[in-house]
Order: sequence, then C-alpha cells, then structure tokens
Amino acid sequence: MIKKDIGLFVLILVVGAVVATINPLFLSPINLGNTANLVGLFGIFAIGQAFVIITGGIELSVGSIIALLGVLFVDLIVNFGVSWPVALLLMIALGMLMGLVHGILITRLHLQPFIVTLCGLLIYRGVARFYTADATAGFAFGESFPALEWLTTGRLLGVPHSFIAMLIVAVIMWVVLHRSVFGRHLYAVGKNEEAARYSGINTKSVIVAAYVICGLLTAVSAIFFAMYTRSISPSSHGNFYELYAIAAAVLGGFSLRGGEGSIVGVVLGVILLQILQNLVNLLGIPSSLNFAVTGSVILAGVLADTQFAAFRKRRFSKREV
Repeated sequence: MIKKDIGLFVLILVVGAVVATINPLFLSPINLGNTANLVGLFGIFAIGQAFVIITGGIELSVGSIIALLGVLFVDLIVNFGVSWPVALLLMIALGMLMGLVHGILITRLHLQPFIVTLCGLLIYRGVARFYTADATAGFAFGESFPALEWLTTGRLLGVPHSFIAMLIVAVIMWVVLHRSVFGRHLYAVGKNEEAARYSGINTKSVIVAAYVICGLLTAVSAIFFAMYTRSISPSSHGNFYELYAIAAAVLGGFSLRGGEGSIVGVVLGVILLQILQNLVNLLGIPSSLNFAVTGSVILAGVLADTQFAAFRKRRFSKREV
C-alpha cells in the first residue's frame, strides 16, 4: 500500500503543478481554501465507502442518504425547533440504522450489495422528495445557528473545519483499519470470505459493521453538506456522490474485488479528484464534463487495478515454477 500511496501522492504533485502552470489562480489562498473545503466534504463519506468496498461490497445510496438526512436535519431545527445537537445525533443514529439494514439484508437474506444499495438509492431519494413535496428545504432569510455554522462551515487559521473534520475521521479510521483486530478481519473477509469464516471470523458481523460505519460517516457528511449549501433540493442534492466516493477509493488503491486499500490512499484519491474538478473549472470547461472526468477516472482506476492484479498473478506463478 505504501508504494501505491507514494505513487498517488507524486501524481497529485504533478497534476497540481500542471494546473498551477496553466492557471496561477490555482495557488491563490481563496481557491486552495475552497478546494480544501470540498476535499473535506467529499472525503468523509468517501472513507465510509472505502470500508464497504474493502469487504467486496458497494454502497450506491450514499447520495440519496445525504439528501434525505439533510432534508430531515434542516426541517427538525428550522420547523420543529429541535436543538441542533439533538437533531445531529438523530441523523447519525438514522444513518447508522440505514447501514445496519443494508448489512442485514446482505448477510442474512443473502441479497447482492448492488441490488440492496441500488434500491436504497431509489427509496431514500423518493422519500426525500415526498417529504418535501419536491420543494426545496432550507433556512429562512436571516435565520442563523452560530455555533453550528462555526463548527461546520467555519475556518481555523484559514483551514476549513470540514477539512479538519475529515483529517480527524481519517486518523480514527486509519487506526481502526490498520491497527485493530477488526481491521484485519475486514481485509480477511474482502480477500476470501469463506476462508475467513472457516478461520473463526464472524464474517456477517464484520460486513454489517462496515455498512454501519459507512452510514455513520455519510450522516456526518449530510450535516456538513446541509450547512454548506443551506438549501437542499431533494431531487438533485447529492446526485452521483456515490461515484465520487467509488472513484476516490479506486484511485486510492482499493480493489473493487475487496481485500485491498488504505485510508491514506482514499484521502489522496479525494484530493486528486478535486484537483481534476478544479482544473475543469479553471479552464472554463463546461461543468457538465465533470461527470465525464469522474467516469474516465473510475475507468482508468479499474483498468489499472485489473492490470496490476494480472501482473501480480503472473509474477506469483513464475515464482512457484
């Protein structure tokens, strides 16, 4: 993993240097601050997606969860007068519950992760649209929650709090994934679930826990996005966010087959994606091509992963001979 992470870091430096050469505004404090903010916003739920991918699963409902929880959070604190700490805890609990349901459907009923989370994508988006009658949820003019706004959209010495939050999450999840028994179990399940089960690992609990962690981090992201945008259109808020998370994980060295990847890698993947998005914006390329860039990145990542796996297999075969 270290070699992959170093390679990705070097690639980020090269791409960043190219972008700065093309447009010096890339290195302006405002642009760097905005980019760091977006890295933080997308990085939190991308780390959650990575935990699911490492088990060989996938979570396609991330964007819809962000939309639904964002709508509910805003409605609770604005229209129902619920204190924001209580509303925040409720959203985190609801996000974890969604992850729990997904994990149970996958492990107990043996449904495919793609089907379960695709259904979640449709259901949560539909519920969000029905709940607001397809109207935009947001804050009234002049309405303010100073403490909440400072925590989610404030800056410390110019560094966005969203970026700091992502770093804190990354450190915690790095310890969980790389320095704990649970982390080793995640890798084992992703490599070979049947072998892991025969070795005494409760594979079902490990997979469920991965989806719960993803739900938790997605809920945290939903709060940050709600406060960042301050208005949520349930039909479009969070659209394709799951693709950003998958692309970041794949770029960071996570194999879609499971069993590989590092937290540092997924963070670097998010940074590279945002630099590419920034390049598109600075060059004045139509924003609609953002999706083309994301799709190309995912394709390139999967191709690289496939070729690397084939190379390792050939190399291992030669050693055996």
